[in-house]
Amino acid sequence: MAKGKKAASILNAASWEFLKNYINNPSPVGFESSGQKLWLKYTKDFADTQFTDPYGTAVSVINPDAPFKVVIEAHADEISWFVNYISPDGLLYLKRNGGVDHQIAPAKRVLIHGKKGAVKAVFGWPAIHSRISNNDNKEPQPKVDNLFLDCGARNRKEIESLGIHIGAVVTYEEGFESLAYGYLIGRAFDNRIGGFMIAEVARLLKANKKKLPYGLYVVNAVQEEIGLRGAEMIARRIKPNVAIITDVTHDTTTPMMNKVMDGETACGKGPALTYGPAVHNKMLDLVQATAAKHKIPVQCHAVSRSTGTDTDSFAYANDGCPSVLISIPLRYMHTTVEMLHTSDIEHTIKLMYETLLSLSPKTNLSYF
Repeated sequence: MAKGKKAASILNAASWEFLKNYINNPSPVGFESSGQKLWLKYTKDFADTQFTDPYGTAVSVINPDAPFKVVIEAHADEISWFVNYISPDGLLYLKRNGGVDHQIAPAKRVLIHGKKGAVKAVFGWPAIHSRISNNDNKEPQPKVDNLFLDCGARNRKEIESLGIHIGAVVTYEEGFESLAYGYLIGRAFDNRIGGFMIAEVARLLKANKKKLPYGLYVVNAVQEEIGLRGAEMIARRIKPNVAIITDVTHDTTTPMMNKVMDGETACGKGPALTYGPAVHNKMLDLVQATAAKHKIPVQCHAVSRSTGTDTDSFAYANDGCPSVLISIPLRYMHTTVEMLHTSDIEHTIKLMYETLLSLSPKTNLSYF
């Protein structure tokens, strides 16, 4: 390669178009089906067969008849809100659906997904001069019990006529955007970027005509944000021999992050590999050796007990499944401006792809 010439991207125009549409599509916890339909349609040509489970986890399978089973997995759900109470004057009060951050809510635009389709609304919040004058110069803090949505309705009847009901799910309106120097922003990169990356791994295997000596289950699981529930269900169903999980991890180089507690991980420096009890040491060794062989930059971080990701569900499922976690660094997690770097996307895809090619049913994963 000529000096100063940038390596060719492993992603094509169709890949980027899918990512944009996938991020912009709402896929809240428990209501992931619209996003899963997009994902299944995109991955259909890369797989031999597909299936879904009762709660909406989507799986594309290569070599479905092979006895040895390998999973690559991400989760499809995004944090959101539920309509919990409709006031007589037509304002809507909410409950969390997953770990949504109430502090970023004031003045945000949202979509209320009712029985007649999406309804636009805003998180209302009083003007700064009225807040201060009415509270003895003390700023009120946003809390779940003082946040409300205003959709333009002024009584319960008008709310109901829009198809809004108790239990309607609410998502933020912000979508996919490009920033300078290779950065992207959007809501729900946690973890639809993972769903995108595992889809791209399947695409590359197909495009490069790679034959795997095992069955590959490309799994886009539901309900991770409320306790790894989708992974728990699908792990019992597939009973994989090996699992490679991808999710996001914190970029700890921004203000108010604690490197002493959370380690140092930064966007643009490659995927992060986790050390922790649920991570199988020999699988981790294999991934690290693959990264070194193919000159893929990686970072490392440690967890004290659980990973907090679907890795935990796969690792401890059935009789135990050797599992490894490959994470992509993310800034501003659980906000509407989650930020990551394009080089990390490509390096994470390449690391998963090359790890799959180095793995076989004969790979020794025994500690003894």
